[in-house]
Amino acid sequence: MKRVVITDCLQPPVRIEDEMLAGLARVDCLGAKSTEALKGRLADADGVILYHEVTLTNAVLAEMKQCQVIVRGGVGFDNVDVRAAEERGILVCNVPDYGVDEVADHAIGMMLACLRGFVLADRSLRVSKVLSPWDRHAVGPVPRLGTQTLGIIGAGRIGSATALRARALKMRVLVNDPYLRPGQEKVLGVERVELDQLLEESHVVSLHTPLTEETRHLINADTLAQMRPEAVLINTARGAVVDTKALAEALVTRRIAGAGIDVLPLEPPSADDPLVALWQAEHTPPINLMITPHTAYYSDEGLLEIRQKSAAEVARVLRGEHPWNPVNGVVL
Repeated sequence: MKRVVITDCLQPPVRIEDEMLAGLARVDCLGAKSTEALKGRLADADGVILYHEVTLTNAVLAEMKQCQVIVRGGVGFDNVDVRAAEERGILVCNVPDYGVDEVADHAIGMMLACLRGFVLADRSLRVSKVLSPWDRHAVGPVPRLGTQTLGIIGAGRIGSATALRARALKMRVLVNDPYLRPGQEKVLGVERVELDQLLEESHVVSLHTPLTEETRHLINADTLAQMRPEAVLINTARGAVVDTKALAEALVTRRIAGAGIDVLPLEPPSADDPLVALWQAEHTPPINLMITPHTAYYSDEGLLEIRQKSAAEVARVLRGEHPWNPVNGVVL
């Protein structure tokens, strides 16, 4: 009997995976909270499913003597050393088509919370002993959504779904994506522009890129300086796409008007992360900053979908079938 290991996020019993891999492999659920907790526990794994709390580094992969497949239960796979896996003949796959609606909804929700003043009103009134001002002055100024421009960086599945939602809200939508197929912007009803134009014209900038060397710290002091002073930044992609120190500085100095952040470079973050420290501190007037704990992907239905699709991909490979979503060049 083969052995499949689920490294993190899930706690036993894992009935979904047990049922989908029955007769093919036994499933062990490690519940690891750190990469260090994986040491010595994957040597005899034939397949691995991991989420976002651990990283399969070169050192971890070196211990995996018989692994055939690693499935990242999610879209991004920056927490797997893909090159090192390929050198060891290990196939790496992801699940690119889950959680599209959830993340797009979360991005739009954060945008609304920041633009409509939900965060500012909640924070200012919560600390006010006299609950004042109990009127429009607690949130103003608030623009009409139909007058606003949303700039989307990365127009893949989630970026496209976000664009369609914004169009339904009567917003103008700009997209920047060097890998977008020509003409796709016409299908979405959006304008394709260069990054400089997007930053300069957008009232909201929403990030939907993978984390690569090309996108690491894409949002930094220089790009933040290009944004409008009334602009809001939304990040539901990857934490390291944003230089959080530069973003904290931009919010403190009111260089931009707000931010909604679901992902951070280190999770859970340390208390001295400048953005987290700013979010936890009380300011008068309050900072228009909203942080959620990497939950954009989550819904009850979405979690079921990702677990089923991750287990199904492992099962395909262990049966010698072709995987649906390989991200490296290993040939079965």
